[in-house]
Amino acid sequence: MAIGDVKTAQGLNELNTFLADKSYVSGYTPTQADVQVFEQVGKAPSASLPHALRWYNQIASYNANERKAWGAGASPLTAGGKPTTAPAAKPADDDDDDVDLFGSGDEEEDAEAARIREERVQAYAAKKSKKPALIAKSSILLDVKPWDDETDMKEMENLVRAIEMDGLLWGASKLVPVGYGINKLQIMCVIEDDKVSVDILTEKIQENEDYVQSVDIAAFNKI
Repeated sequence: MAIGDVKTAQGLNELNTFLADKSYVSGYTPTQADVQVFEQVGKAPSASLPHALRWYNQIASYNANERKAWGAGASPLTAGGKPTTAPAAKPADDDDDDVDLFGSGDEEEDAEAARIREERVQAYAAKKSKKPALIAKSSILLDVKPWDDETDMKEMENLVRAIEMDGLLWGASKLVPVGYGINKLQIMCVIEDDKVSVDILTEKIQENEDYVQSVDIAAFNKI
């Protein structure tokens, strides 16, 4: 499916439809195609476009350095002559190729050449050690169920979103009918695996016992 100009309402609707059954715009992991579309969209879509909003919040949860590390991906954008493939980004200031680890010159290198080579090796190692590590994250879709049809679902959502943890980002949500006039709250979140325990998160949600009957994990994806 080709997507038009995502700066227009029609293009955003096409993007929302495109992402209805996808986590990313190209493949099963984030790529430069996601970065390209993310930058074209520019700001979070409205709640009336839940799939596009869920995807946007997920991409926004990564910092610029993490996004630069993603590989190339096929872009669905076609309007205005956009490329069909988004190339992998070159890391900023990555001039490793300019580092001559072994120097050059005569076979019998003198003490000065050895010193210069050692300095280059140390500078190269120091530069490599400063490169940011990719942070392991997960995308989770939670089903939060109320006690009955008289539960104030808006207040229940407010209580859920009020939960703050380092490495936790709340995303899009919606109410899903379960029968007998009862709705469940379905809400998306992105967590940093090393910082947030899913068990602790669900326990915190269930502490709102006047509103919450139970919490289930509807979907769990590593990203």
